[in-house]
Amino acid sequence: MEEQEEERAIELVQKVDFKKGNEMAAIAARQINYHLMGYFPITPSTEIAEEVDEMYADGEHQIRMVPADGEHGAAGICYGATLGGGRVLNATSAQGLLYAMEQLPVQSGTRFPMVLNVVTRSVSGPLDIRGDHSDIMMALNTGWIILLARDPQVVYDMNIIAVRLGEHPEVRLPVIVASDGFFTSHQKRRVRYFQEARVVQEFVGLYWTPIHALDPHKPVTIGPYMNDPDLINNKYQLKQAMDAAERVLPQIFQEYGDLSGRYYPLVEQYCMEDAEVALFILNSAAETAKDAVDKLRAEGYKVGIISPNVIRPFPAEEIRKALERVKAVLIADRADSYGAHGGNMALEVKAALKDDPQSRTLCLARVYGLGGKDFYTEDAEELLRQALQAAQTGQVEIPFDYHGANPGHPDPKLEPLQPPISRENSTLGLTKVEVDEATGRPKVRVGTPRQLTAMPKRIAPGHGACPGCGIFPTLNQFLKGIEGPVVLPFQTGCGMVVTTAYPYSAHRVTYIHNLFQNGAATLSGLVEMYRERRRRGELPIEEELTFIMISGDGGMDIGMGPVIGTALRGHPMIILEYDNQGYMNTGNQLSYATPLGHATSTSHVGPAEVGKSFQHKDTAQIMAATHIPYVFTSVEGMGTDLVRKGAKAQWYVRNGGFVYGKVLSVCPLSWRYEERLGTEVVQAAVDCCFFPIYEVERGITTINYDPEERGKRIPAAEWLKMMGKTRHLTRPEHADILAAFEAEVERRWRRLKAMHEHPLL
Repeated sequence: MEEQEEERAIELVQKVDFKKGNEMAAIAARQINYHLMGYFPITPSTEIAEEVDEMYADGEHQIRMVPADGEHGAAGICYGATLGGGRVLNATSAQGLLYAMEQLPVQSGTRFPMVLNVVTRSVSGPLDIRGDHSDIMMALNTGWIILLARDPQVVYDMNIIAVRLGEHPEVRLPVIVASDGFFTSHQKRRVRYFQEARVVQEFVGLYWTPIHALDPHKPVTIGPYMNDPDLINNKYQLKQAMDAAERVLPQIFQEYGDLSGRYYPLVEQYCMEDAEVALFILNSAAETAKDAVDKLRAEGYKVGIISPNVIRPFPAEEIRKALERVKAVLIADRADSYGAHGGNMALEVKAALKDDPQSRTLCLARVYGLGGKDFYTEDAEELLRQALQAAQTGQVEIPFDYHGANPGHPDPKLEPLQPPISRENSTLGLTKVEVDEATGRPKVRVGTPRQLTAMPKRIAPGHGACPGCGIFPTLNQFLKGIEGPVVLPFQTGCGMVVTTAYPYSAHRVTYIHNLFQNGAATLSGLVEMYRERRRRGELPIEEELTFIMISGDGGMDIGMGPVIGTALRGHPMIILEYDNQGYMNTGNQLSYATPLGHATSTSHVGPAEVGKSFQHKDTAQIMAATHIPYVFTSVEGMGTDLVRKGAKAQWYVRNGGFVYGKVLSVCPLSWRYEERLGTEVVQAAVDCCFFPIYEVERGITTINYDPEERGKRIPAAEWLKMMGKTRHLTRPEHADILAAFEAEVERRWRRLKAMHEHPLL
């Protein structure tokens, strides 16, 4: 008996470490050993997938990692996986949660549990990557349980508790674990976690589901069409499941506390035993506010903090009890429910108090910390003093307001940072386009490189790109072939992030941003409005604009559907993709354009994984299959090829056509080579036929640069060994992956040659 107790004590040993919230979520995932993780990178949640993938590469777990083409796809992957009767994990933030939102009620309505880490971040409009709670508040009505994690330790614990809670036979609901973006996700703190994964696995137990979709002997129908009067019964059962979650969660908290020594109540209370004034606040800000409570207590004020560990189900009864003797409570929301005169938590706390006929607690509602605005002890003190004043006077002078906001100048005078480019300055006749009578295709004459320097840069120097970045030399060279005024919409990506940071901009022409899942549709709407207003005489006919959407790998993955839809509709516009073979603005995660075997932060190299596990997407051929008038590929620095193709693209647009172009854009930081070698790296990619230079005009393919005919073709391995992200493929132990990569390059090159030789292909 004593030996068994000793063994158990050894098993329960917890390692003391110094970790971030994202790292703790990944450690919990590794120990739980989920069956599958479907994911798509978005800051600040991306590190979770990166950490889990690195652990997978090192053979530390068996979680199947499935990279999605967007958060909506990731949610679908995860839902499908839950239908297969296994444990599933995901992580997202902000727009990612909103993009996946359609799928969330489907999953809760069919009662399939999983865990989704939401690393909270401000919902865009305009784009902001820092943390507030505007995303998680939009998930309140999706039927998912929502646990809160105020620091990295709680992130670990809640991820484990979430599995046990969501899979409880009386609950069976998916669970969100919400931690604050950057404040918790990237903040290192002293933490403890079990050394033995077996302890965690015993706590969560074996996965069990009453039904799944993988038993041919027991066929099931999941998610059938359901109208009245049945749907209301389904939602009533979901409500009962939430009631059950509220009932069993304290028991699970207790059991986990007995195991770990860390006990969690439904509602955290700090100095509330005799408090006359309280601050209700969520997550990491509640920890900051404790110092303000200590300061005011030292001054003789009876103040305290209330902070729930779960907001779905909402612990209304516990909140009522905590506020029984409180004269005034200030409810601080890190998100607004616009037009409701208070954030969601303010509305729910007020509703909870309304159900107590004896309650006389005065309520003040404040919104704070939007867009990641820091929340300091002084802020918490100010909020508590506002509540103290209400308690002393018995009146609430301002029921709802923002804390820390500046209304700005009522009559701002905004001046352009760069002088605009006039039509005259950008219509220089440096390119001439004529139609070849024999072929019916345009022929382009381009000025000399020295003459082309006269074309002003639409994107000015002074942006924040990394040294050696290939995006802006490429864009500026392409734009030398475009004459006259242009409008440049950018989808989210490196090119967008480093050229605009309010109140600055590197753009000398009209710039528009929309999220990369919908950039093409946005531009198509703008183009059609331009055409319609010209038709009505509201805009001058002679003022011809050229619309060019700039996209990266992400825009051509998560935004592929809108791009294809835009191409099929045939709007006269250009989409130019700079392909740097990854999602670089979020930290070099794999994209579908990342080639086989290439290392990224979500395709590591280790004993169990050797870079990306599938071949790269051929976007140019996908777009050619939409039968648009003009598709091209090019690279910066290959003579005037890119300038010539810019001029030809503009000709097709001016004649009513849609154009897609793809350029290979180097990224020394993520590709891992010396900045000075960028030109050689690009040339090698072309000479090994990985990135062929060609164009497709009205279905006819023309190779513009054939390294075989020029006697310059090199083996693909010569290109791969130039970069740190691929050098491992040239080692003997990875010969099979190298062979598969080379075979695919050769297959695509031979197919392209055949299309070049046979116009009907």
